[in-house]
Amino acid sequence: MAKEQISIFDMFKIGIGPSSSHTLGPWRAAQRFVQVLVDRNLLSHVQTVNILLYGSLAKTGVGHGTDIAVLLGLSGDDPVTFDVHDVVPKVERIKSNKKLNLGAQKEIDFCYIDNLLFLYDQSLPFHPNAVTFQAFLEDGTAISETYYSIGGGFVVQENDSESVLSEIDLPFPIDTAQELMVACMRTGLKISELVLENECSWRSEQATRDGVMQIFNTIKECIYKGCHTDGVLPGGLHVERRAAKLNKRMLKGRTYNDYDSWLEAIRAGGRDFGYILDCVSCFALAVNEENASFGRVVTAPTNGAAGVIPAVLQYYLAFYDAYNEDKIIQFIATASEIGSIFKKGATISAAMGGCQAEIGVSSAMAAGALTECLGGSQRQALMAAEIAMEHHLGLTCDPIGGLVQIPCIERNTMGAIKAITAAQLALQSNPDKAKVSLDAVVSTMWETALDMNVKYKETADGGLAIKVPLSLPEC
Repeated sequence: MAKEQISIFDMFKIGIGPSSSHTLGPWRAAQRFVQVLVDRNLLSHVQTVNILLYGSLAKTGVGHGTDIAVLLGLSGDDPVTFDVHDVVPKVERIKSNKKLNLGAQKEIDFCYIDNLLFLYDQSLPFHPNAVTFQAFLEDGTAISETYYSIGGGFVVQENDSESVLSEIDLPFPIDTAQELMVACMRTGLKISELVLENECSWRSEQATRDGVMQIFNTIKECIYKGCHTDGVLPGGLHVERRAAKLNKRMLKGRTYNDYDSWLEAIRAGGRDFGYILDCVSCFALAVNEENASFGRVVTAPTNGAAGVIPAVLQYYLAFYDAYNEDKIIQFIATASEIGSIFKKGATISAAMGGCQAEIGVSSAMAAGALTECLGGSQRQALMAAEIAMEHHLGLTCDPIGGLVQIPCIERNTMGAIKAITAAQLALQSNPDKAKVSLDAVVSTMWETALDMNVKYKETADGGLAIKVPLSLPEC
């Protein structure tokens, strides 16, 4: 049986916030449906389209921008390149004009209220995040396709394999942490080096390096923008953006016009413990405030947890004088492999596993990556990932108002701090004496996910989502 093959660029995808499973995934599903119509030479014969959102996509769809995503996807727009400033205006034009330019080729009638249906009380058994597209043709027939957004921007249909498979054999087919450790011991390769060997099976080394740096450039632009943007987040909770104010206090009001000079100023601020905590929190807040504002972010491995890995990477670059391409690629490659182990052995979807599947996984990814980059052994890196996840087990997903804001944004700061702590613990520990393996914690996380009450899985039906009045200001 072929092992599931997951690339760096499957774990890290460029897209638009606020959610990988509720925004990026449905957006990609809509694009896939348009391509089905194109491939069958049916696009020009479509009169109108219905969109049916099921389960978690229905319950938190508006707060997560699912409605916006599917409309832009059907319109032929791509989340990697689409102008983030035109996200809301374009959707408002579709609503007011009651017209949708399907695949940017065929204008059809479309009524937001009648053709986009939120089926709050209906779920499909394969996965909670389901969307069905129905295209009605001139001859009276209809084409229907159902897609499932399974977390991290991955989209499948029920008869698909979840694997991102190619027709080549990877030199290091890995499903578990134990298999990863054996491969590292046999070859002497670091985790990141093993990952990059696998990546060369898909593309040239230079193409991989260029792609990873594109990922990093998106991350750094997101952090920088978030640290320099004031205001209130959209969605009705009136959550005030805090990263920019924190950034000003950290830099004592000084301003810098580009990322490099700003990073140098952060580095020059010293190594006081409180200052470093403020910096890490600021970096994480910045990313997730951008995410909540329909900004361009990178799934890491999801949008809701998109601030953890950037915050820890930024911490590493700023306070360990590691701002160079090799170190950046090493960090991201290591993180991607740890994330893939969680996806293969459990889930990275909050709708399946609660927030442990998002913040927990991202914290584990960041912890392992930081440990390797700070000189830790392969076993110490895996130990760090285990420590980080162990202390996220059971974390629920209970977004207030169905928005990726409270408690999601602050949880990214906590996940980043836990990742750094886990790395430090692992670097000062002997992995031979560890009582819990990474594979054991992956299995435990999945069992916890299966036992978790459905209302704590990205439905806004439980937890803080029903305990905190929407009019109450955030602390």
